[in-house]
Order: sequence, then C-alpha cells, then structure tokens
Amino acid sequence: MNISKDCVASFHYTLRSPEGETLDSSDGREPLSYLHGHNNIIAGLESALDGKAVGDEVQAVVDPAQGYGETHDELVQQVPRSAFGDQKVEPGMRFTAETQAGPRMVTVTAVADEEVTVDGNHPLAGQTLHFDVEITDVREATAQELEHGHVHQDGADH
Repeated sequence: MNISKDCVASFHYTLRSPEGETLDSSDGREPLSYLHGHNNIIAGLESALDGKAVGDEVQAVVDPAQGYGETHDELVQQVPRSAFGDQKVEPGMRFTAETQAGPRMVTVTAVADEEVTVDGNHPLAGQTLHFDVEITDVREATAQELEHGHVHQDGADH
C-alpha cells in the first residue's frame, strides 16, 4: 500500500538544520504516525511522502513556506518584566500568551531588569528543514480516525 489521502502512515525520521545539526529525531522512540492529507504534519514533508511505501527511504528538503513559515518581526515583542510576577524567567523558557488572535506559544529570547523579549514565531520558522525518513507502516485509516482527523494509537482516541 502506498501513502495517499486518508491512510495512516508511520515513519522514523531525523530532522537536521541546513548546517547538519540534528534538531529532532525519532531514534529510540516509536515511529511517528499521522493521517495523510489532514494537515497533521508540515505540508512539505507530507508532500514528499505522498506515494511512498513501507521500506522507502526519503530525503526531503522543506523550505520555510512549506514548513513552519517565515519569521515575522511583529511576533517579537518586549513585555514588562512585571507581567511574569515573581516567576523566574530565563531565555529559552516557553509560555502561552493571550493575544488578539487567541493563545500563542512564545519563547523568551532575552531578559533585562525591566523588560523580557518574547518571540511568538515557531522555533523552526524561517529555517529550511532537512528530513531523513524511513517509512515503517502504511495502513487504511479507521472510520473513527477519518471522522476525528487524526490517528488513534491502539484504538484509543487521544
């Protein structure tokens, strides 16, 4: 069976930066499973996996537009230090911020006495992503998975 819309595909992967730094990997974990054609993984990787079968190995280079998007300067903001109360705040910490568009994850990039710089861009926004993928399983999705728009592990609705 080949990967196509409405099937469940599973794969092992390594994600690298353009410089070759490993950013993420399924090494030592279960393969990643997703419902193909339902925007459950980034568009560029999903496109690269379309039509592949168990055992196929894929090297995919995904540009920012098909990955996590470009960076947007307006998503980098200065927030008063007082907005964090007595909580210790350090660069790299992530918080959910309430915005006009709803909740958004932000990453602290700098901390000063009076201000904290937060970045609402996805940490991989603006980056070209390099994936090494091995397809481990392809199966038909269940009716419930199709109805819910995502994979159910071991028959459970997560």
